[in-house]
Amino acid sequence: MKLAFVFPGQGSQSVGMGQDLWNASEEVKGIYDEASNVLGYDVAALSFNGPKEELDKTFRTQPCILTASIAAYTALTKAGITPDCVAGHSLGEYSAVVAAGALPFGEVVRIVETRGRLMQEAVPEGQGMMAAILGMDSQKISALCQTIVGTVSPANYNCPGQVVIAGETEAVKAAMAKAIEQGAKKAVPIAMSVPSHCRLMEPACQGLAEIFQTLTFANPSVCFVNNADAKLVKTGEAVRDGLIRQLNHPLLWEDSIAALVSMGVDTFVEGSYGILP
Repeated sequence: MKLAFVFPGQGSQSVGMGQDLWNASEEVKGIYDEASNVLGYDVAALSFNGPKEELDKTFRTQPCILTASIAAYTALTKAGITPDCVAGHSLGEYSAVVAAGALPFGEVVRIVETRGRLMQEAVPEGQGMMAAILGMDSQKISALCQTIVGTVSPANYNCPGQVVIAGETEAVKAAMAKAIEQGAKKAVPIAMSVPSHCRLMEPACQGLAEIFQTLTFANPSVCFVNNADAKLVKTGEAVRDGLIRQLNHPLLWEDSIAALVSMGVDTFVEGSYGILP
């Protein structure tokens, strides 16, 4: 058996996530305490009790999901279950960074809070959106987006038959309508306050790049497949570069899973804390 841990991204949050792990493990309590000390608020209380409206704010969601993910990772490794490979979906790539030993948890939880703030500042709430297009070929979706006035493009290539698009609100809505006209089964808005993985995130990428210049990324200790290229990356510099580029480029999740399978992975452990649209 070759085992991969794959970590979830934004949108998987739910009030109560991680509480069972916190109740069962002193090590997990330590993870939440560390996150709270770094961020200056009670991460456990927000994650377990909400309110949902506060947990759903991007700059809150990202560190809380990261903390829940590393809590799960800690519980598994304590039980002797360790990965041969790691990957993460969007924000989840930061959990993979911690699991691979490229950066310590305390540093990463600070980064993802800042990442959330940078993303929200890049596109004020209401001016951008994301939507899942179901049952339509990815090349057709890409071509469709190019016909829309305004900014809209494929953002997440999640799996065959599911592509997420992102961009300016009116452009995304127009692309959704056109996708239905051209035969898509569904076009579903996603509850995200920012349009990730498109060119509107360029200011956030620049902000991240400035932060990363002050950090030293270690080489991954296990096989690490990134979002931006869906390739095995072996150096800390390559991990850092991929984290910057994944924010304003399409996320190649389908290809990332295929890459892991091609490396011999036959068992996946996946974290998910809520129900995605």
